[in-house]
Amino acid sequence: MHEWHKHDFYMPMSFESTTAVSAFDIACWDIIGKHFGAPIHELTGGAFRSRVRLYLNGWYDNCVTPAQFAESARKSIARGYTALKFDPFGNSYDYIEEEDLNLAHARVKAVQEATNGNADLLIEHHGRFNPNSAIMIARKLEEFSPLFVEEPIHPDNLEGLRKYREATRLRVALGERLLTKEQVVQVLSNNLADFLQVDLTNIGGITQARKVTGIAEAYGVEMAFHNAFGPIQNAATIQVDATTPNFLIQESFYDCFPAWKRQLVNDEPKIEKGYATVPKRPGIGVEVNEKILDKYKVEGQEYFNPDEPVWVVKNTWNNPKEH
Repeated sequence: MHEWHKHDFYMPMSFESTTAVSAFDIACWDIIGKHFGAPIHELTGGAFRSRVRLYLNGWYDNCVTPAQFAESARKSIARGYTALKFDPFGNSYDYIEEEDLNLAHARVKAVQEATNGNADLLIEHHGRFNPNSAIMIARKLEEFSPLFVEEPIHPDNLEGLRKYREATRLRVALGERLLTKEQVVQVLSNNLADFLQVDLTNIGGITQARKVTGIAEAYGVEMAFHNAFGPIQNAATIQVDATTPNFLIQESFYDCFPAWKRQLVNDEPKIEKGYATVPKRPGIGVEVNEKILDKYKVEGQEYFNPDEPVWVVKNTWNNPKEH
């Protein structure tokens, strides 16, 4: 990491650089584990847990009306999940109109009622609101007692986040856009988050993630790693979860992945009743099926949809006027 930093002048502020070094670091840990015949959690202090509690994300694709959210929530809970994360804000951005705020409330209420109050609700904001709108949202949704709200404020507006913290009582989770442990210290020392969601593929891999976990523990903050990109990241993150004393809960898209993503790692690690079993095989605990890589290799630029940002769950960027 030090050598990379020395040669990359913009590394602390470069997403491209930190993601590259993250991939390198995760690959190195996987190679070391396979060399010694041990899973990463055994090489980094041993496991605190053999199963990892998950919250499901990605379950509400094509959901727009409260009834659609409710039906998808029921199906997700039937799989055994005890926590669901979702973005109920449709195409609201920066400012939220009163009508759209009421619709978001209706969506959250529908999910809570559909799950009979037996699931933790995690409200994704995707870092897209100004402070005034986010405060309005917090007051509107407070009755549902979410486990946390994620990135309620534009991520570059730390003063806005401070204003939000002073004006609301909801617990805040953030961290996927933090690129260094120094940025983590800035957030935690200013009491801007209750839970930390750094991403192994952004922060510097397993090595830096373990350092960040220790920093968070010193501030009494639990970890809920961001985990949205694919099966390799998922496997590596679960290895770190196993060794984390201040673990809260783990994001998972796994049951919502397209089949090829699960085939890429031979459908591992296993998920049962909302928990992932920590693999005991060497390295990150999974083997990559390179035939799948060859089969699904693509060329050219990814399709750009001007009508829906790439970061939202598919076909949810919509606030119908009648609901």
